[in-house]
Amino acid sequence: TSAYSSPAKSLGDPGITPLSPSHIVKDSDADDAVEQLFHVVVAIDFGTTSSGYAYSFTKEPECIHVMRRWEGGDPGVSNQKTPTTILLTPERKFHSFGYAARDFYHDLDPTESKHWLYFEKFKMKLHTTGNLTMETDLTAANGKKVKALEIFAYALQFFKEQALKELSDQGGSDFENTEVRWVITVPAIWKQPAKQFMRQAAYKAGMASPENPEQLIIALEPEAASIYCRKLRLHQMIDLSSRAPVNGYSPSDTIGTGFTQAKEHVRRNRQSRTFLVENVIGEIWSELEEGDRYIVVDSGGGTVDMTVHQIRLPEGHLKELYKATGGPYGSLGVDYEFEKLLCKIFGEDFIEQFKIKRPAAWVDLMIAFESRKRAAAPDRTNPLNITLPFSFIDYYKKFRGHSVEHALRKSNVDFVKWSSQGMLRMSPDAMNALFKPTIDQIVQHLSDVFDKPEVTNVKFLFLVGGFAESPLLQQAVQSAFGSRCRVIIPQDVGLTILKGAVLFGLDPAVIKVRRSPLTYGVGVLNRFVEGKHPPEKLLIKDGTRWCTDVFDKFISADQSVALGETVTRSYTPAKPSQLVIVINIYSSEQDNVSFITESGVKKCGTLRLDLTGTDASVPNRREIKTLMQFGDTEIKAMAIDVATSKSVKVGIDFLNY
Repeated sequence: TSAYSSPAKSLGDPGITPLSPSHIVKDSDADDAVEQLFHVVVAIDFGTTSSGYAYSFTKEPECIHVMRRWEGGDPGVSNQKTPTTILLTPERKFHSFGYAARDFYHDLDPTESKHWLYFEKFKMKLHTTGNLTMETDLTAANGKKVKALEIFAYALQFFKEQALKELSDQGGSDFENTEVRWVITVPAIWKQPAKQFMRQAAYKAGMASPENPEQLIIALEPEAASIYCRKLRLHQMIDLSSRAPVNGYSPSDTIGTGFTQAKEHVRRNRQSRTFLVENVIGEIWSELEEGDRYIVVDSGGGTVDMTVHQIRLPEGHLKELYKATGGPYGSLGVDYEFEKLLCKIFGEDFIEQFKIKRPAAWVDLMIAFESRKRAAAPDRTNPLNITLPFSFIDYYKKFRGHSVEHALRKSNVDFVKWSSQGMLRMSPDAMNALFKPTIDQIVQHLSDVFDKPEVTNVKFLFLVGGFAESPLLQQAVQSAFGSRCRVIIPQDVGLTILKGAVLFGLDPAVIKVRRSPLTYGVGVLNRFVEGKHPPEKLLIKDGTRWCTDVFDKFISADQSVALGETVTRSYTPAKPSQLVIVINIYSSEQDNVSFITESGVKKCGTLRLDLTGTDASVPNRREIKTLMQFGDTEIKAMAIDVATSKSVKVGIDFLNY
């Protein structure tokens, strides 16, 4: 068996010229039988700030059902997703997820709540941890640590149970996990270890298993959005560029009205959670010709990542033109600026103490901020009021010996005043200033991408993800790039990725060509060549002169790779009795790497060939042929013992090495 048979492996694409003799595109009828029959595809959009799931039955792929309404909900925030928050009991057992976790935690008595473990916005940890392992910890609101793998597995298990329960209720009989193909979305800029971490967490949650890996597909967020955007009909989106520009700016009030009408339309259809994706290619697509390019910018809570796609007709397959890029520029940046503002007014020492001593009240304050954050708009003139929890006012007086009002008067923050109703009053300028650093980073990053030679002549820019609902971000993107391409926002922009992920699960082969984000290879010995190889790399073994640490490159950064295309290498055990071959995999952001000792080259994983159980009576010099695939959303490998043509067990590991 292959270490990972890709759902798309049966698609040979003869249209790709082999890059070198070692790149073969498989013939199309190999392994067609591998494909298992799943009755339903369930996609989970596991977001930094909010999460949700949607599903579609393989019998009627044009209907996408978004999960049932959740209990709870916030003022000023209506959507089909639930906050990514999780609560464990003092004994570290799963208690609740989403609004339920937040509300329960909030209602606990402070003396009790400090023993409970509450986590929010924890997905960013996978992006920010440089050396992620199965042992990486997360810190709860009360400062206690728990293994990240456990938290992610609890969250995925929660979604698994919710989805299976909904499917069972709908079908009137118990729905089995084996009938489901699961899709989990991750940012495209995530490194391989984070993707593997998600897969391990899903195995722990019982969604799939190492024996049956094809039951779970990892989907990349902007790719999923891209797949959905191509199905859009004109009434399902708002075209920012079609508004009459005034002095080069589109009047922002029209941005507002377009959205209000759209929201009305959505609200009327709120009862139905089923979205029809017409099987025709969307109208917007009819304007795209063969070879046209568009950018999808996925702006969420934690990260913003973008991908540049080109359309290949007639089937409308997609080809990635430039490696996915982005960074931690999500809407969390705005929350962080608000926190900095509070520190400036009330003192960092107080805010730190308040978060530890009154964690539930701090959560409350951030919820109040969230609803006002969503009310920020470019043309707003009236102030935004944020209610301070009573315990904030009370604790501040105890801590400092003077009132909150006094602190505001004394601090020289102009735009924030105290209102007699116990609220912080922020002028629209003050609120917009909190958005500025994050929005500037997004616009700057987009400018850099637009300047790349591969990214000329972009026709559309699709702005998706939860943060795309912000009129401030919409206006900034439109005024910066509206002259270069049409800026388009799907209507239910927060659900775009979820619906696209379902479509991807139904047809994972839709994206035919991707770009490798890094250069990958292994260290090998080559015959030493005088004048070509540095003398310090010389190794003499049994009278033969070898050059050590040579980087044998599998694939270069930003090289395009087709789905199902493999890179082949042969390895021989050092001694006939050797039962395991472990090969270190190295990566670099640079293209031209000669030696694994160069700066910027890092060991990133291992390839492990397990030769036990293969026939020992084979010739002394065994050759193990290894095939690696870089064209899918995850890196995969399989291996064959050449003498016997038997499969060899392979593990490719970026987490535990």
